[in-house]
Amino acid sequence: MNPNPIPRAGRSCRRSLLLAGLGLALAATRGADASHQFRFPATGVTVDGEAKLLAIDDYLLPLRDNLGLYLSKPACRPEAVVRPSRDNPLAPDQVAAHFYGGVVHHAGRYQMWYYGVALKEPGDANHADVKGLLQGPVCYAESADGITWTKPDLGQVEVRGSRHNNAIALPDALIEGVHVIRDETEPDPQRRYKMVYNPSNGKTWVIRTATSPDGIHWQAAPGYGIDQFLETASFYRFNGLWVVNGQRITVSEGGHPSGRQGRAVVSPDFVRWLPGDAEAFLLPEPPNPADRGPRKPYDQVHLGVGAASFGTVAVGLYGQWHNQPGDDDSQKRWGWFGYGKISCDLGLVVSNDGLHFREPAKGLAYISRFDAPATPIPGHAYPTILTQSGNGILNVGDETRIYFGRWLNADYGMGYSGEVGLAILPRDRWGALGLHPAVDSHFDAKPDGSVWTAAVQLPAGGCRVVLNADHARGCTVEVADENFTLLPEYAGANAGRIAVEGGLDCAVTWPAGQPSALGGRTVRLKINVARAGAGEPRLFAVYLRAE
Repeated sequence: MNPNPIPRAGRSCRRSLLLAGLGLALAATRGADASHQFRFPATGVTVDGEAKLLAIDDYLLPLRDNLGLYLSKPACRPEAVVRPSRDNPLAPDQVAAHFYGGVVHHAGRYQMWYYGVALKEPGDANHADVKGLLQGPVCYAESADGITWTKPDLGQVEVRGSRHNNAIALPDALIEGVHVIRDETEPDPQRRYKMVYNPSNGKTWVIRTATSPDGIHWQAAPGYGIDQFLETASFYRFNGLWVVNGQRITVSEGGHPSGRQGRAVVSPDFVRWLPGDAEAFLLPEPPNPADRGPRKPYDQVHLGVGAASFGTVAVGLYGQWHNQPGDDDSQKRWGWFGYGKISCDLGLVVSNDGLHFREPAKGLAYISRFDAPATPIPGHAYPTILTQSGNGILNVGDETRIYFGRWLNADYGMGYSGEVGLAILPRDRWGALGLHPAVDSHFDAKPDGSVWTAAVQLPAGGCRVVLNADHARGCTVEVADENFTLLPEYAGANAGRIAVEGGLDCAVTWPAGQPSALGGRTVRLKINVARAGAGEPRLFAVYLRAE
């Protein structure tokens, strides 16, 4: 969130147009070649090549017996991977390198976009006058390993008399968020990279799009995609729709004030953005309407949901904004904002339609500000605000990488800064399903359990089943019809088995051969989880991969 007063956005409206856009997008998706497609009737989602069912997703793995959720803990690097260029008075990010941004990994190279904050006049970035800050432009960095980054001299934008910087030319003076994807389905190579960014229209923060052949040279759309307030957190394509998540402040139930809440806006074609928004993720408002609003001291949703699309599911983080009002007496201009008071953690959310999100474990901080604090200032204890971007969530090889922002919440001129952090998980291991322990004397610890998948129509060419699991040798996989009736040729003694102890890709083999004969049929899988040694079995994901 930019620490500036933000106006109240208009109310959501015209749901029929949104539904029409949804129908067009789904029709286009279903028109593709069905030989490698998986379709999930319960969610209406169709994916090509691979269907991913995550343990944190209770829609696609809905019916669980004696299995509970065990969230993973990402490994957070203590050092920032990108920091502001404090020692360069001509840098566009001398004060802050804010990751309301994005990362793309392509052809062995990492590319990052973020927005910089600099001084309008050269000077000491540690003692910046609030009146002298320049917000934006978009900045660019590159890396071979995603950890050590360089800021190339692009020569595109003049900042304080110099073009020797890493700023990207866009037709807007003030810019906040920038979110980029590489669209491999785009037939025009000049539009292969797509951007949604967050400029100011002179009154508030809105969205604009741009396209590029290389992620460095951009052509912006002639006008704003949506000319209403929205501070953005992510941009992705889900089931044929283009979705932008962000933060809006509208009204709560009964027409009363609202705090920060997560909303999503939609385009069916990356050109026409539909009016209105979806309630992507909302935290409860206080029961007393007088206690509601962005200046009231209660937890709110900062920036909305920063999500990434993984085909069958969108996984994201939202800002758990611990709001505290400022001191109107000592900060006449910025008294509404709690400098030195507000902090923010990141909570985990998932979605099966790309628009509406839920928490696998309600209220838990998935990445805590204490796990990944911003670089401190000696002698001060300013709180950390973590800022999410779903365009910083990506799978690379055997890892899930989570790039996120760390904002040191100090007063301007007292050490305010922003930097980019990194957390890492083994690929897709956001959390696992595992056997229940013995809770008390009334409940014994059972040695086995099971989970059913949602119904899925298999590709015409059949598929393979692969588990992402630990201590999986005791697990088996059975196949049933959509009404939960097991198919004898793929159940019981004929169930699929795992020959390895565990890993990110544990192939399931079947006594009667791969179930390719089921191509085109709608089935369910039953994954049976049992102890087969000293370790506790953990199921992180189920992959269905087209032949």
